[in-house]
Amino acid sequence: MSRIQLALNVADLGEAVEFYSTLFGTPPRKLRPGYANFAVADPPLKLVLFEGEAAAGGSLNHLGIEVDDTDEVAAATRRLAGAGLEVAEESETTCCHAVQDKVWVHGPSGEPWEVYTVLADEEEGPAGATSCCQEETLAPPEGQVEPACC
Repeated sequence: MSRIQLALNVADLGEAVEFYSTLFGTPPRKLRPGYANFAVADPPLKLVLFEGEAAAGGSLNHLGIEVDDTDEVAAATRRLAGAGLEVAEESETTCCHAVQDKVWVHGPSGEPWEVYTVLADEEEGPAGATSCCQEETLAPPEGQVEPACC
């Protein structure tokens, strides 16, 4: 199952979790200090919230497409690169409290998109793993803010 991911910056995580739990009728799947994610069944959506990011609350952090496995990430990488887009691949990277394989591209207005699969929750990940990306592998277009990872 694929689903769209929407990652938002929020000013108050508690307030945002309460609102989105009510809006989508489901509690967060993962809740950590400054971070929450929801796996919404209907409509199929992965909603990720980052508290206190540099950007204004309620602003877009990044967009994504969660896919079932690494083969789908590889297929997306080939398709996007074949279309002439600049891609940045990350394998077994740990961010947003999970180990993931992913590829990043930027949309025509500089919006960051990732196609990714979750390999393991952070608790199952490699020893010493961090909960969020340490660096971006694909620099945003000039004048654009770098996203956090998911």
